[in-house]
Amino acid sequence: MLRDLNRGPNLLNAAKTAGLTLYRRAAYNRAKREAKSRIQLVKQRPPDRIGIIIKPNEPRAKMLAARIADWASAAGVAVLVDDRVAGSLAKELCAPSAEIAEKSDVLVVLGGDGTMIGAARLVAGRDTPVLGVNLGSLGYLTEFAVEETIPALELLTKGDYEVESRVMLDWTVIRGATTAGEGSAVNDVVVNNGTLARVFEIDCSIGDNYVTTYRGDGLIVATPTGSTAYNLSAGGPIIHPNTKAIAIAPICPHTLTNRPIVLPDSSEITLEPKPHNQEVRLTADGQAGLPLAAGDRVLIKKSSRTFNIIRPPSKEYFQILRDKLKWSGR
Repeated sequence: MLRDLNRGPNLLNAAKTAGLTLYRRAAYNRAKREAKSRIQLVKQRPPDRIGIIIKPNEPRAKMLAARIADWASAAGVAVLVDDRVAGSLAKELCAPSAEIAEKSDVLVVLGGDGTMIGAARLVAGRDTPVLGVNLGSLGYLTEFAVEETIPALELLTKGDYEVESRVMLDWTVIRGATTAGEGSAVNDVVVNNGTLARVFEIDCSIGDNYVTTYRGDGLIVATPTGSTAYNLSAGGPIIHPNTKAIAIAPICPHTLTNRPIVLPDSSEITLEPKPHNQEVRLTADGQAGLPLAAGDRVLIKKSSRTFNIIRPPSKEYFQILRDKLKWSGR
């Protein structure tokens, strides 16, 4: 009997704990459903014209572009298609990519993340949202599958879509009293050695504060979007796209205690490479850049512009990570 009396409080506590766990789980599921319904109810302005940018030398992109053009004609939607598909479509539907970006309210990109990054430069300074259809390998930015293209476009013309604004970086190279180059990046700005794999030094400052002198193969400054690109390969952290942060990741540092750093995205970063009779380059998103000289200063900060991505409402960020990085599920 005494044993039963002792078990009574334990059983009661266990029941309370179980009940609280069930309550919390129900509250979480209810909040998740409400958030999803809010996303689905968000109305955007339906586009007057849809522009289509394709991956060069990709037959599947050309075929899909033709399908979209046929759908647009049947649905009464104005469309402009990358002139790299000229010959398979009516001439009046085709235009150079720069003209498409200028005249379209929404861009549809058929390709991989590299094609999306190229499109980001085309729409830089505009609020044009971009829908990416994955024809590449990983596709962190091109989140729609080929079979989801037409259903997504049908929702697009009704204004039923979600836009997510991604942080971009502005970079400037100061050489003496002049600007040697400048640009923007969606993923990252990289300063690294050129053709010869030789260690060199980079002085790094944040605002007015000196951080350290890195010795190694280079340095990556990445946005949250770019945290799953070169930054991840160099051992940098994965940063959620909605986090207001910038990552600095050293490439093969000579000092093993030089670890990646996560900074507020309000930080202004200054890099001063010190090449010793070797080629050192700045590269933005792996697509644009210029060689650096001794005495150059590289200024990197958060851009006032954003890259606006149309996201599928059925996918959340961690699902994308599980799919792309082959994480285990349950």
